Amino acid sequence: MNYLLANPEIVWELLQRHMYMVGVAVGLGLLIALPLGLLVNRFRWLAVPVLGTLGALYTIPSLALIILLLPIFGLNATSVIVALVIYVQIILVRNVVAGLQAINPAILEAARGMGMNGWQRWWRVQLPLALPIVLAGVRIAAVVAIGIAAIGAKFGAGGLGTLLFDGIAQNRFDKIAAGSLVLAGLALLLSLALLGLERLFDPQARVARAARTQPVACSETPEPTF
Repeated sequence: MNYLLANPEIVWELLQRHMYMVGVAVGLGLLIALPLGLLVNRFRWLAVPVLGTLGALYTIPSLALIILLLPIFGLNATSVIVALVIYVQIILVRNVVAGLQAINPAILEAARGMGMNGWQRWWRVQLPLALPIVLAGVRIAAVVAIGIAAIGAKFGAGGLGTLLFDGIAQNRFDKIAAGSLVLAGLALLLSLALLGLERLFDPQARVARAARTQPVACSETPEPTF
């Protein structure tokens, strides 16, 4: 805590760098996962090879994967971001597929009967209904990426991992504590923010909110006659 109070500018700069890596990685990962999940949902036989391959990549230790990427992308943040994109794919694709499969087929048939083409059904029906489950995957992927990105400091990527590795090298517990505290706080805040988005876009929650805001119609009861 003492290091945080004494060096807020340094910690803020490292935090921004960390958030940049995580944001770019999860954003790119989602751009890849959405069409991939849609493809797996359309051709079910792709589920085993696609999810199996992504699951196998997820089991590779982060240090080993980043080292494998160094000859291609160099000793910089790019190698770390590419590794993060690979790691979050299994989480994002699974949730995209789960969200799409949770949609009632009768809803899609009704949309088709209204004359919607494939793109309109995806944009106006499938994506809004699958969004809460997709956002749940984004939340998990972001938390995972925050932790793995800390290792990127070992490869010149910067970020909050710098405090951890410098603290270990210099035998300074205050740096280690500062890095751990900010990493945990970032993961918690981001998780809560995305959880709020999940609830905001949840169709059932929206219906419940609309029902609560609807005025209750009161009918006048006629007075009894004697």
